[in-house]
Formats: sequence, C-alpha cells, structure tokens
Amino acid sequence: MGLLSDPNRRRALISMLTRLNAPICVVCYLAGVAWFMGLAFEPFTLRTYMSENAMGSTMVEERFPAGERALATGREFAAHKNKVGGMPVDWLVKTMQDRGLEVFTQSFSRTLPFPDENKERYIVKGTNVYGILRAPRAPRTEALVLSAPCSPGDNNQAVGLLLGLAQYFRNQIYWAKDIIFLVNEHDLIGMQAWLEGYHHTNTTGMSWSPLQGRGGSIQAALTLELSSDVITSLDLVLEGLNGQLPNLDLANLFYAFCQKIGVLCTIQGKLQRNDWDSVSGYSHAVQTMMLMVMKQASGRPWGDHGLFLRYHIEAATVKGINSFRQYKTDVTTIGRLLEGMYRKLNNLLERLHQSYFFYLMPSLSHFVSIGYYMPAFGLLAVILLLRALDLWVQLATPPSRTEDGIADIDQSSPGVLSVLTPLVISHLTGVALYTLPIHFQETAVEHFPVSETEAVVLTAIAIYTAGLALPHNTHRLLSGEGTEQGWRVLKLVAVLYLAVLLGCTALINFSLGFILALTMVPLAAFVTPHVPKVLSAFILVILSPACTLLFSVFFFQELQEMPVSFQDGWLLYLSVISQGILDHSLYGSLVYPLIALLVYPCWLLFWNILFWK
Repeated sequence: MGLLSDPNRRRALISMLTRLNAPICVVCYLAGVAWFMGLAFEPFTLRTYMSENAMGSTMVEERFPAGERALATGREFAAHKNKVGGMPVDWLVKTMQDRGLEVFTQSFSRTLPFPDENKERYIVKGTNVYGILRAPRAPRTEALVLSAPCSPGDNNQAVGLLLGLAQYFRNQIYWAKDIIFLVNEHDLIGMQAWLEGYHHTNTTGMSWSPLQGRGGSIQAALTLELSSDVITSLDLVLEGLNGQLPNLDLANLFYAFCQKIGVLCTIQGKLQRNDWDSVSGYSHAVQTMMLMVMKQASGRPWGDHGLFLRYHIEAATVKGINSFRQYKTDVTTIGRLLEGMYRKLNNLLERLHQSYFFYLMPSLSHFVSIGYYMPAFGLLAVILLLRALDLWVQLATPPSRTEDGIADIDQSSPGVLSVLTPLVISHLTGVALYTLPIHFQETAVEHFPVSETEAVVLTAIAIYTAGLALPHNTHRLLSGEGTEQGWRVLKLVAVLYLAVLLGCTALINFSLGFILALTMVPLAAFVTPHVPKVLSAFILVILSPACTLLFSVFFFQELQEMPVSFQDGWLLYLSVISQGILDHSLYGSLVYPLIALLVYPCWLLFWNILFWK
C-alpha cells in the first residue's frame, strides 16, 4: 500500500511502466501463450476424481443381457423407417407400450430463416416419441433422460439399444427417479422442440404441440449415437450450446465405468496415452485439448445433449466409434455400461454440483480447472491495461506551449464528435452485418444467380468488407482534421472496450475469449496512425475476426487429421458462416451476434485509428 500511497513512488512506478511498456507487453504475450501450451503437460494437470459422494463407487452389478435382441430391434426399426420414409411413429408407440412405458408423442414444425444446404432442409416437420418409466420407489419428482436421435443417417442400433434398456429397466424395482426414453426426429430441432415443451418455454419461435405427459425435474441426460453393430470404442462428447460444459462428475462417471467394464473410451476421438513425458505424448495431449478448445469456441452444440445444458441439466453424448482397432465391444457391454451409469445417477440426492463446470480435458483421466487456465488469459488481458495506462499518461501530460506561452489547443482538445462518430458508425455497421444478410436474401436471389444460403453468406461478407471503407473516413465529415490527441482518446476507449469485451467473453466461454485475445490483443497494442500503412493494414486484416475464423477452419481440420485444400477449406468456411447464423436463429447461439455486434465494431475502431488523419 505504501507504494501506491506515496506520490513519489507511485510516480516512479508509472514512469517505469510507461518506459518499459512495449517490452512488458511482449513478455506478457509470450508468457500467456507458453502458459496455455503448458496446460497439456501431465504434471501440470489434475487427475480426475469423483466429487459426488452418491456416485463415488462403481460397486453395482450390471446384468443387462439383451444385446443381440437390441440389435434385432434396431434392424426392425430401420426396416420400418425405410418403409415410411421417416420416423416410424406408430411402430415406436406400439413397441414402447409393449415394454410397459407411458408413451406420448409431440409434433413440431419449424421454417428455417434460409435453407440448410448441409442437411437439405428448409421447412422441417416431425414428431418426437417418448416413453416414461415411472419410479416405483419415490414420489416421482425427479427424472433422468436417455435419448437417441432418429436421423436420416444410421443410428438404428442406438434406438434398438434404447428400447432394449427400456424393457430391462421396466423389470427392476430399485428406480427412485422417472426414466424418460426419448426418440427425437430431426436431431437438434426435434430436441429443442421437446425441451421447450417440457419446460413450457418458447425462446426460438418454433411451433410444437404441448406435451401430454411429463416426469419430474430432469437431473441428468445421455444421448446415444451408435452407427454400427460392432463398436471399437466409445467417444464422450461434452461441448454444448455457447461453450457450456456438463459437471465434470458426469465425465468422471463415464470414465469410471469404462475402466471397470473394460471398454476403450476416447474424448475428441483420441485414445489416452501413457507416454506423457515424450514429445509425441505431449503433442497428443495438446492436440486433444486444442480440439476441445476449438469446439467450445464455436458455440454450437456438438450433440443433442448440448441443448439440455441451457436448462441446467447435466448431459453428454456417448458416441460409438467403429474404427480399424482390433478391440471390439458388443452391444451387451455398452448396455451394461449405460445401466451402471443410470443406477449411479439414480442414487443422486441433489443435482450434480460438487465438481467443476469450467474445465479443459487433455485426456479423460486428467483435466485443467479454471484456476489453472485463466492466468493464461489474464496475461493477455493485462497487456490491454498496460496500453491503456500508457495512453492515459500521455493524455494527462500537459500540452506543449507556444512561444507566447499559450497551450496548443489542437493538441490538447480533441472534439467529442471526432471520437463519438467512429464509435457510432462502427456499431451501425455491426448492426447491418447482424440484420441485413437474412432480410436481403430474397433481393439478392432476384438479382444474382445464387441460392438463398449463398445470398445470406455473400451478403454478410460484402457488408463486412464494405465496413473497411467506412470508419476511417468518418472524421472527414467533421470540420477540420482529427487531432493527435483525438486518436489517443479513441484508442484508449477502444482498448478498454476490448478488455471488458474479452473479459466477459472468457468468463462465459473461455475458449472463444482466449482465441479472440490471441488475435485482437496484438493489433490493439501496436496500432497507431504513425506505423507503415500498407503493412499495418495487411496485419490488421490477417488478425481480423473473419480471417481468424478462416484460419480456425483449416487448423481444426489439421487437428482432426483431415487436412483440406484451399478450395475445399473455403467452401467449408462459407458453410461455417451459414451454420453460425442458423445456430443463432434456431437454438440461440451467441457467437454470431457477439462477433457482428461487438467484436467486429471494436476491430473497426482500431482500423479507424490506423487511418486517422
């Protein structure tokens, strides 16, 4: 405290921070990147452990015997699905009723804002079928969900196993929670309709029929995806809407039963390695962690479970993988694993809350908690505060005096409009980027030979590019040219704006905040009107949100070991943009409005500073 209360010491500290501002910023940036890369090194991570006492032991005896019968049911389901050309609703209702469940259906429809070319749909109509196994030994105030999507792809084995588990669970007497067996049509859209109906909410404008039956408050949910009769490993998918993650104990429970039963388990499709002290082992852990970071930063749900998380329901997707590994797992074993997990979830006395909700996982046996990874972001964010301090000191310095002893007014008094106008126009450009692509799609289709989806994406790119020409000319609309102090005030506002924006983003979605900080912080630190214009403009464009997304697409493909050519990558990039807009309209993903309304206008402020006159 004496350092800050003593004026001389405080003045010396500020002088040192301003004099060494650039070297300190470089060191902080390198330290932040190094800290983040070190998170995947096993000695720096924590081993996973069960925090919830009610799930602390896997000492239950799994007896599910009907794997072959489940596969036969799945084949029968596939035959009826092919026969009716979609969800075999009548067959599912009859089959669930034969297994002693209370069966209900829900119809829904949704018109997309523009066609989804990836799944070839525009007007979506479907039906969800669900059966409820009532708890025989409790007041039926809580419930668990097991779901399997009925998609155009091959997920028939998952539906067969779900029906097999329903029949087996019906004959057990120890259930203290209702168990809901859900088969949803049209994957995420059907799941969104069912969740909105179950919780009496409608946040997306979807049309759906009210649910005629419901269980208790949902405590946890699992989504099952199996695409083959033979499974070599089970992959756990955790990333949900807007980067939300389930409680870590749910992942710990899955890993514990995989270890007990002897099932190969993966996360991000990567098997765990024990040679953490080798270069290849560390590289494998970094690759796994970076895949989780990239998926979380996208903000989209990577499985039907992702929509449960917004309702504070802990959920995950268990995906069966059929690869070239020699190890094989039959459906009976998978059924026993799910039986064990649901028996432990059945013991819960309260919602999962004792373990972490914010974490990264370089493997299923190790995790990085929020207390370990936030310093990496903090080291990047402190650069913005140091630059703001430097600008504040420069602005507080008394203006130079003329020979007559009069202060130079041009250097000391920047006009309010010279700072306010770029702020307003940059954000109006962001509003146009957010609203116009969907509203102008019909006009674009009439005048250009493009589809509706292409019109939306190309309109967004056109508005984004046009924004580069607007802000740096705004002060020419005012009387006179911008002052030297004017760009400093604008940069001080922009730097503090960016610091608050990245800080709030990192608290909600660390991965997205960290990726944006990696690219936005360097340009915020170095940009001034006095740097070389052409080179600096090129660097700013390379570090812009659009180019960051483009690089992320190629980097994600490399992490998945599926590299693409530039042409294929560009088409994938356009598809990612359209999916981001669709995810916002359909499910409420916040990434697109965040980029369009906040990040892009903030970047335009630095573009404005570069071309300040």
